[in-house]
Amino acid sequence: MSKVDPASKPSSVAIIGAGPAGLMAAESIVAAGHQVTIFEQKASVGRKFLMAGKGGLNISHSEPFDDFVQRYDAPDWLRPMLQAFTPHDLREWVHGLGVETFVGSSGRVFPSEMKAAPLLRAWVARLKASGVQFLLRHRWEGANEDQQWFFSTPVGEKSYSFDAVVLALGGASWAKLGADGTWRPWLIKQGVATQDFSPSNGGFTVDLSLFMQSLAGEPVKSIVASTRRADGSFEQKSGDLIITEQGVEGGVIYALSRHLRASIERTGSAVLSLDLFPHRTEAQLYAQLSKPMGKQSLSSFWRRQIGLEGVKAGLVRESIAREFWTDATEIAKVLKQLKIVMNGMRPIDEAISTAGGVKQDAVNQALMLISWPGVFCAGEMLDWDAPTGGYLLTACFAHGRWAGQGVNQWLAGIHKPA
Repeated sequence: MSKVDPASKPSSVAIIGAGPAGLMAAESIVAAGHQVTIFEQKASVGRKFLMAGKGGLNISHSEPFDDFVQRYDAPDWLRPMLQAFTPHDLREWVHGLGVETFVGSSGRVFPSEMKAAPLLRAWVARLKASGVQFLLRHRWEGANEDQQWFFSTPVGEKSYSFDAVVLALGGASWAKLGADGTWRPWLIKQGVATQDFSPSNGGFTVDLSLFMQSLAGEPVKSIVASTRRADGSFEQKSGDLIITEQGVEGGVIYALSRHLRASIERTGSAVLSLDLFPHRTEAQLYAQLSKPMGKQSLSSFWRRQIGLEGVKAGLVRESIAREFWTDATEIAKVLKQLKIVMNGMRPIDEAISTAGGVKQDAVNQALMLISWPGVFCAGEMLDWDAPTGGYLLTACFAHGRWAGQGVNQWLAGIHKPA
């Protein structure tokens, strides 16, 4: 694709993929006076974004910026993009759409209505008003040497040509919502370096008893979970997890999933250590559990002495031999360091997001493919990883904005963003 003189005529730009990264790229590009067309294979836009907000849209996080950046697996690579569109900038942008936000007790940022739909509707309406064209049910099928881009549509194959293209095709999870990763083999054939996809922010398999399987869906609340990093140090997170029929998932699992996945890939298993009572010391728990049980059942004694019941009590029973259930020393130790051994990851399509995709060294500083000038990548189709908690979405927004600015500067004859 050749650079064009923006003074001669508006350049035509395609955005392929209508998730947050693609929509944000479109907003940046149309603001520079270019003609923008968004292609989406589904019948509506932002389907994964809407699903992410189904239980309350966590759009970002309010922690200090330096801490925020370190939540990512590639903080140095992402830092310039996140500095150019910080979590604070994202909140201001949301406010500009007429949607208020608030910071929850955990530091996470939510829209005031907790839903994705109002924000998405306002955003799409603003994009359309600015001149962005949406072509739905258009599935990208590839391009040829003459820079014709091919799409399958309900009325057959169509082709278009553009001055620049942004690929925002998503990763490989939740395929029914559009992110199916089927673009990867085509890009590999074009010489674009990619990394195999791996599930991220998903569940892990654990050998559970039938009793623990019967507790599937039960949350294990207010815990501190930790696991060992590859360098031998420990990563620790506070929050909740959920027991499933296959194992575990939930907030602290997602926050630690990168390290858990790496351990499984490296050794075949991963060990998660749970502190079930983070606000009490082992000595305090021992003191309460050392009191006489009298005629109480063990379940009643645990509940009355330290509030241990339900799924937490089940985990303790699973973790220690029956003869130690009345041993205050052993129980107190387990309550502070309960081990769960994970032996695998749940299928990639069950994961919230994926690691893998177009390698970072396959794109330049502006997120343009080095092997394909004029074609940019943004969002989850690039190889980076982050936990849930607003980190994924913030980076996708920042990616889209950065790629959009890269397009504008490419069309103006500038190879790198300022």
